[in-house]
Amino acid sequence: MSDKKGYWIAHVDITEPAQYEGYKALAPAAFAKFGGEYLARGGEHKLIEGQVPGARHVVIEFPSLQAAIDCYNSPEYVEAKSKRDGAGLANIIMVEGV
Repeated sequence: MSDKKGYWIAHVDITEPAQYEGYKALAPAAFAKFGGEYLARGGEHKLIEGQVPGARHVVIEFPSLQAAIDCYNSPEYVEAKSKRDGAGLANIIMVEGV
């Protein structure tokens, strides 16, 4: 078993803020269930190079990459995601730490 952390990195453009609130109400519980901890969550950002893939940026640390993947596929997150569908565009990548 790897002792490397897993990271969930999301770049989100919210087009329907009221609808997105349903996602924000449910998603944190799913993250917590799988040991997820917010490291960055929609705060101020500065583009240094390239193009911004979204207006909102989120980084969540998990105990492992597998925990991050399991969270995404969990019934709890699937329900939260259903509230986000149609409220914007999300680009999500999961990466293993060093």
